[in-house]
Amino acid sequence: MRVAVDIGGTFTDLFYLDDQNQIGMAKCDTTPPNYDEGVIDVISRTRIPGELIDTFIHGTTVIINALTERKGVKTGLITTKGFRDVLEIARGNRPDLFNVRYQKPEPFVPRYLRLEVSERLNYKGEVLVALAEEEVRAAVAQLQAEAVQAIAVAFLHAYTNPVHEMLALQIIKEVWPEVEVTASHQVTNEWREYERTSTAVLNAYVKPIAASYIDRLDNHLRNIRVRGNKYIMQSNSGTTTFAQAKETPINMLESGPVAGVFGSVVLGKMLKEQNIIAFDIGGTTAKCSLIDRGEVKVTTDYHIERNERSAGYPVKVPVVDIVEIGNGGGSIAWIDDAGLLKVGPQSAGALPGPVAYGKGGEDPTTTDANLVAGRLDPGNFENKVDMEAVRAAIQKRIAQPLHVSVDEAALGIIRIANSNMLNALKLVSVRKGYDPTEFVLVAFGGGGPMHAMALAKELGVRKVVIPVGASVFAAWGMLMTDLRHDYIQTYIRRVHGINLGEVNEAWKRLEDQALNQFREGGFSAEQVVHVRYADMRYVGQEHTVKVPMASGRIDELGMGAMVDSFHELHEKYYTFKLSESATEIVNLHLTSFGLVPKPELPKLETVGDNAERCLKETRPVLFEGEGWVDTKVYFRDRLNPESVISGPAIVEEPSSSMILYPGQVLTVDAYGNLIATTGV
Repeated sequence: MRVAVDIGGTFTDLFYLDDQNQIGMAKCDTTPPNYDEGVIDVISRTRIPGELIDTFIHGTTVIINALTERKGVKTGLITTKGFRDVLEIARGNRPDLFNVRYQKPEPFVPRYLRLEVSERLNYKGEVLVALAEEEVRAAVAQLQAEAVQAIAVAFLHAYTNPVHEMLALQIIKEVWPEVEVTASHQVTNEWREYERTSTAVLNAYVKPIAASYIDRLDNHLRNIRVRGNKYIMQSNSGTTTFAQAKETPINMLESGPVAGVFGSVVLGKMLKEQNIIAFDIGGTTAKCSLIDRGEVKVTTDYHIERNERSAGYPVKVPVVDIVEIGNGGGSIAWIDDAGLLKVGPQSAGALPGPVAYGKGGEDPTTTDANLVAGRLDPGNFENKVDMEAVRAAIQKRIAQPLHVSVDEAALGIIRIANSNMLNALKLVSVRKGYDPTEFVLVAFGGGGPMHAMALAKELGVRKVVIPVGASVFAAWGMLMTDLRHDYIQTYIRRVHGINLGEVNEAWKRLEDQALNQFREGGFSAEQVVHVRYADMRYVGQEHTVKVPMASGRIDELGMGAMVDSFHELHEKYYTFKLSESATEIVNLHLTSFGLVPKPELPKLETVGDNAERCLKETRPVLFEGEGWVDTKVYFRDRLNPESVISGPAIVEEPSSSMILYPGQVLTVDAYGNLIATTGV
C-alpha cells in the first residue's frame, strides 16, 4: 500500500492506494505546533495497519512556517573577509521604489554573529588567498560562546570551487561536532553571492527544526509499525529521502503545494491535456501554477515574504513556479478603515476555525459565507452547525457596518474572495503572455470546486476538471511522484567557439554526482533518468531563459539546435529575438529522477447516465446576478461515468462541493473526474 499525507494550514489530508487499485482518503485537523501528531491522527482515522504501508510520502509546511514565524534556531555565519554585510546590503531592486522610508528586510543573522575569515578565490575557482584555518577555529569558538545552534558557511566563488568551504566544514566538525552546519555549495552551486549566502543561512536556520520534526515523525511511524520506504516532497515537485531532507530542508519550502501541481500534470496526461492551470484552494491559502505543454515550470528565482512592499529573502533552490495568496475557506472577512470589505489574508485556521466549526471562532469566513448562500450543506460538517451563530457573525461584523442584508454580505464575501483569486490566476497566465482559452483549469483542495466555475468563466477558460478526491488531491499527486534531485552548476561560456569536450565533461560530472546520490538511496543506474537544461542569454543581458538540451554527447549540431531553441523561447517570453547576437550559457541544469512504480487510478465499473437517480435534494442557492435559485444537489460518489448534469446544480461530497452556474454543463469521465464546460 502507498500512502501520502499532506499537511495544510487547516487540514491534514491522506490519500492511499493499495495493490488492488482500491483508493481511500481521509482528513483531519492540522495540529500546530506538533504537526507530526496530525499525520498519525489521519493515518489512525483510516485504520490502515502500519505494516501494510510499503511507501509513505509526506508533504509538510513545517519549514515555511518556521521561516515566516521566525521559529528557527540562533544561527551564525562565517564568510569571506570583507563580505559579512552581504546579507544587509542585499539588492538595490527594491519593490517599493519611491518609498523614502523603505526598510530592507532584517537579516536572519544579526551582524555580531556574522564573522569573517581570510580566504579568497577568483571567479575561475583559483585560490588567491589560502583559508586561514586558525581564524576559522577562532570564529567557531566565538559562535560557540554565543550559544548558536547552527552555522552557515558562505565563501566567495565557492560555487565554482568549494575547496575552502569543505575545509571549513572539516574544521568546524573537529572543533564543535554537535553543531548543525550548512555550506553554500551543499545547497546551491549557482553564482550571486547574496542569494547563495541567504540560501545557506536559511537552510542552517531551519536545519535543527527539520531534523527534530523528521526524527519525531519517523519514530511515530515506527511505533505504528511502518517499515517501508519513507519520502518527503520537495519544492521541485519530486521527492527525497528522510535522511536527505534533514540535510537540505530548504528544499522542502513548498513541500505541500507543489504536489497538487505535479498531480495536475499526471492527470493531464490521462486526459490528454497538456496546457493546464493548476488551482488549489485550501483552508488558509489559494495557490495556482501554469503548466505549459506538460512541463512544470521550475525556477531558482524564488523569494519568501516578497510582496509589493518588501523585497523578501531569496532562496536559490529549484521551486515550482507558484503564485500563492492568503485566501481560502478559513480566510476572515473584515472591514478596513475606509469602510471597504476585505477577505484575508488573515485566516481562522484549524483553531478556532470558521464560526461554523463551533470552536469559538467569532470572525466570519469564506466558509461561513458559502453556508449562508446555500452552497454548503451544514450536514456535511463533523460538528452540528449553528446557522444562527453563523448569520449573527456576518450580521455583526459585515452586514451591519455596510448597511446591507446578511445574504448580500455573504455574497459580497464570496465575490471579494473570487476577485482576489482571479488576480492570482491572471498572474500566472495573462500577465505572462498566455491565452487562458488555450488552457484547462484543474481545481482541487476543499474550496477549489466551489469557486472554480465562476473564476474560469471570468478568466476565459472553457473547460474545468474537478479530480477524484479533489479535497486531498495534493496527497494523490505525491503518490505519482518520483525521487528527484536538481544539480545546477554556474558555467559561463560563450557558445561561439565553446570547447565541446569541456562541456561534455561538465555534464558527465553532474550525472556522476546524481548517480552516486541515487545509488546511496538504493537505486540502480537503470532506474535513474536525466533531463538536461541550459540557462542561456544574449551576451550583455541580465536575465536567462531555460532551454532544454538533448541527452548524450553534445556535438556542433546539438549546440546549434540548442541556440535555435533559445531564440524561439526568448521571443515567446520577451516578444523579440536577436538572431545575429552572440549567446552564452550561464548555468548547466541537470534534473535526475529515480523512477518508482506508479499506481494507476482505477476506472469506475458501472457506466451510464444515472444523474437523476443520484439526486440528493433541491435547495435554494444564492447566485451572483440571479438571486436565490432552486438548485438540484447530487451525490458525487454515486455518479456513473457518462452522467450529464446541467447548471444550476451542486455536486456534493462530504469534504467539497462543486458549484455549477446556469448554462454550464458537466460530464463524468471513466475515472470519476468531473469535466465541466464554462459556457465561454
